[in-house]
Amino acid sequence: MVEKIDKPAPVVKRAGARAPARKPNGRTARRRPKIPYSATEIAEIFRRFAVQRPEPESELEHTNPFTLLVAVVLSAQATDAGVNKATRGLFAAADTPQAMAALGEEAIREHIKMIGLFRNKAKNVAALSEALIARHGGEVPGDRAALEALPGVGRKTANVVLNVAFGEETLAVDTHIFRLGNRLHLAPGKTPDEVEENLLRIIPQPYRRHAHHWLILHGRYVCKARKPECEACVIADLCRAEVKTTDIPAELRALPPGPPPAAMTA
Repeated sequence: MVEKIDKPAPVVKRAGARAPARKPNGRTARRRPKIPYSATEIAEIFRRFAVQRPEPESELEHTNPFTLLVAVVLSAQATDAGVNKATRGLFAAADTPQAMAALGEEAIREHIKMIGLFRNKAKNVAALSEALIARHGGEVPGDRAALEALPGVGRKTANVVLNVAFGEETLAVDTHIFRLGNRLHLAPGKTPDEVEENLLRIIPQPYRRHAHHWLILHGRYVCKARKPECEACVIADLCRAEVKTTDIPAELRALPPGPPPAAMTA
């Protein structure tokens, strides 16, 4: 569930007013949104996230860049837990582009039929495996344009692969990050691309590498869509969300790797 953001009032153009600035590509440059946080407060938010999870990891099970790429492609409109159940058998049978292409679309479909859109996803996994062999020697490229040219791979998938497999400071905006950017007024935007751009603009350099995972995990386990668990939030005193229920932050301590115990039994 994505919170509704009030639409800005229409701008009345005054006579003699300057035209909006344009980027080199001809598009109108977006005006930077005003946010209710100082640079010091933003740095403190991410410092606390870093204390909680110094080395956060993806919850999608994978063993190499190829299995990561496949898992992320399969995760569209599916939960990480559901994808992991499907890929355990799939990756046992094929964990390279060559093995996956040999396995074939029909067998891939049988392995992943418990997740949504499995027919189209099986087609994409088979096709991207063949494309990796034909174009990249069976290796996953560390280049955005090359990744996004693969079947079933868009900007969000490319961002995850570049971040997790290649250590780049990218930020994939999923439903959790989109919600947090707008709910907390940290990086408001009408589209995932806008939220991504605004987050990358404000996140301090030392924290950009892991910001993607910190925000996802905070949105998944604490600042939930229907009912945020503010009593478990380590940034409750800094948060500017209208829905928050306390100004008292939770105890700041390092958390064990993986999902919280309550989430695993839910």
